[in-house]
Amino acid sequence: MPRMTLLLLSMIFGLNLSAQDFSNLDVSPLDAAYYPARAAFRAFAKTDSAAQALEPKIRVLYSRPFKKGRAIFGELVPYNEPSRLGANETTEITFYAPVMIGDQLVPAGRYTMGAIPTENEWEVFFSVDVDGWGVYAYKPEHNVATITVPTAKVADVIENFSVALYEAGPQTVHLKMGWDQTVVEVPIKLLGE
Repeated sequence: MPRMTLLLLSMIFGLNLSAQDFSNLDVSPLDAAYYPARAAFRAFAKTDSAAQALEPKIRVLYSRPFKKGRAIFGELVPYNEPSRLGANETTEITFYAPVMIGDQLVPAGRYTMGAIPTENEWEVFFSVDVDGWGVYAYKPEHNVATITVPTAKVADVIENFSVALYEAGPQTVHLKMGWDQTVVEVPIKLLGE
């Protein structure tokens, strides 16, 4: 067989195999939220001090499921049961320095987070159980912190589960989560490095 034909066949079969590797892409895209918000872009800072100011303090990795006309809280996400806060793998949070959540000291490190929602408040928990799928094996004794926060209703529907981190005051960052018309905010106090 001529070399050109072999090369052509190997390219065709190689492309076919690669296409099959991507046939079951997830419909809930993975996203990341940082504090400070532009931490991922610190390499583009013009000065060393600007880059230093953008060093990440907190990072959240999560999947963003769509509402798709479904009733979310109380139905798709049952009340009074642990929820993974998103889709797929358990939502992950990294603290680059120690923080306080409520009156609980949380050392720097990588954790997962979830919530036990009710209509009026969520008990948000931070756990050492990492690299899991959902919260099906939730063990409260593995929590490093829990905090109960009130829910708020918003006028506009939030189509995808969303997370944001923003400065709410000196050394205080709020972890804001919302989906459908429900929003909660978890205060996190930064303790330094």
